[in-house]
Amino acid sequence: MTAQRDPSSPLHGRDAVPKILDEFKIDGPNGTHLCYTMPPAQGDLYEASFCGLFPIEVARALAARLAIAVSFVHSRGFVHGDIHLLNILVGFRTNLNALSISQFKDKFGEPCEIPISRIDKKLLPPNVPAQATIPSYLGKKAPEFTVADADGLILSDFNGAFAPATEQRLGKDCQIPLPKRAPETILEPESPFSYPFDIWSLGNAIWEIAGMKPLFSDCEPENEIVAEQIDVLGYEHFPSAWREKWERQSSGESDIDQSVPRRPTDDREIWPTLEVAFEDFVQKYRRKRAVGVFGDDEARAFLSLMRGMLTFRPEERLTIEGVLESEWMKKWALPQMSSHHNIDTTH
Repeated sequence: MTAQRDPSSPLHGRDAVPKILDEFKIDGPNGTHLCYTMPPAQGDLYEASFCGLFPIEVARALAARLAIAVSFVHSRGFVHGDIHLLNILVGFRTNLNALSISQFKDKFGEPCEIPISRIDKKLLPPNVPAQATIPSYLGKKAPEFTVADADGLILSDFNGAFAPATEQRLGKDCQIPLPKRAPETILEPESPFSYPFDIWSLGNAIWEIAGMKPLFSDCEPENEIVAEQIDVLGYEHFPSAWREKWERQSSGESDIDQSVPRRPTDDREIWPTLEVAFEDFVQKYRRKRAVGVFGDDEARAFLSLMRGMLTFRPEERLTIEGVLESEWMKKWALPQMSSHHNIDTTH
C-alpha cells in the first residue's frame, strides 16, 4: 500500500509497529507454524497497568504514540482490527545484546518450568508437551514508567488486520474481545466494518491508559455490553435504525434475527454516563494514587475526544486524522512526547 504521509515525518509512525528481522517455520506435533523474529519487548500495557496507573505525563505520551501508530496503519490502507492493551507493547530502552546469559538471568530471573498433567490423571496425548515454560517478567509497572518509555510503544498482533479496499470483513468475524468491540459489529453482524472500528477500540485503549477501570465491563454478554454502551453514551445518541432490533420482544425460535442482541429484561446495574465515569474511573483514582489529574480544560478536551471516537454511528466517528488534530492531542498529548520537538502536526 502507498502511504498517505511523507515517510520522513516523525508522525509517520513506522517505528511504532513491529519490525520483522527474520522468519522461519517450526514443524511440530500440532502442525507447521510460521514464526517471526522481532526485537524483544519488555511487556504489554495491560500487564503494566494492572492495579496501577501511569503518571499523567506518561499517559498522555502513550496515547499520542498509540494514535500515531494507528495513523501509520491506516495510511497504509489497513484496519488493525484488534487494538487493546494486551496488544500494545513497550520495547526496551537498553540493548539486551550487551548482557551475557548470566547477566540477563541475574537481572530478570530464571524462567519457570511447570509440569503439565490432565485433571483425570490420564496420560498426555503425543501433541502435548510434558512441561511448559513460564517466561521471566521483563517489564515494569505503570507507576515506574517514564515519558522515554512511551517512545518505545509498539502496536502489535496484526493477525486480525485487513485491507478494506481489497477484502471485506463482517462484524461477526471481528477478533477483538467483546468489551472493546464497536457497536456496529454487534448490532449489524452481517455488515462489513472498516476504519471507524479501529477508532472505537483506540478510544477504549486511550481511556484505559488514562484511568483505572475500563469503560465497559470485561465479563458480560453481548446484550449487556450494548446496554452499557447506551448507558455511557446516552440513548438519545443510539441510532434509530438499531432501536427496533434492540427493543424487540423475544419470540423464541421464531425470532428471525437471533444473532442481534435485545435489551436485557433482567434487573441490571445502570452504568455511569461518560462524564461520571471519567470522575469515578479516572480522576478519583489519580487523586488517590497521586499520579496527576486532568485539569478542567484538559478534562473537557479529553471528554470531547472520547465523544468523537466513541460515537455509535461509525460514519460519524472521528478519523485518525481527526484524532491527531483534536484539541487534547495537540495541546496535551503530542507535546508530552519526549521527541515532540521533531513533530509536525500540519500533515
